Amino acid sequence: MTIDWLVTILGAIAIVLAIKAWVVNPYRIPSSSMEPTLHCARPDNGCEARFSDRVLACRFCYRLWSPKRGDIVVFKTPPLAKQRCGAGGTFVKRLIGLPGDLWEERAGYVYINGKKLDEPYVQPNRRDARTIKAIKIAPDHYFMMGDNRSSSCDSRAWGSVPKQNLIGKVFATYWPPSRVTIR
Repeated sequence: MTIDWLVTILGAIAIVLAIKAWVVNPYRIPSSSMEPTLHCARPDNGCEARFSDRVLACRFCYRLWSPKRGDIVVFKTPPLAKQRCGAGGTFVKRLIGLPGDLWEERAGYVYINGKKLDEPYVQPNRRDARTIKAIKIAPDHYFMMGDNRSSSCDSRAWGSVPKQNLIGKVFATYWPPSRVTIR
């Protein structure tokens, strides 16, 4: 009887760990860089909500199809992020530039290959006024930016993200209950 319970519990733990490692994993939004698309919790600077959004990322999706511009992605930051932002590890940002794109920012607006990018997810009061000359994105690299441009430490500060650093595509918000969405 005790062995049956032990095997059942260990089996359940193994299944949960396997799902988290290869299928789907939850993440919490800790900063205001993706406001108002994804909320972080007050009283942190720039946060709009009482509770941080919790999201689910598909860990196998980018093995089946290529990342797309506009995807919200969980990824491991390049080492320079820790130096330039004071934080590193795992970030959640929007994928803006694809491999081979020519990315630039003019007065806070993004241009891809010379054409202004339509970004309905960036609110006017959250746009900054930066101008950054054109950057060619390397093969197998992606340019990430937060939707709250004025409060986002992103690829503009630490460069593009190699494909092997992509953890997964955010496909759902599951907490708090009033914010549940499928993307």
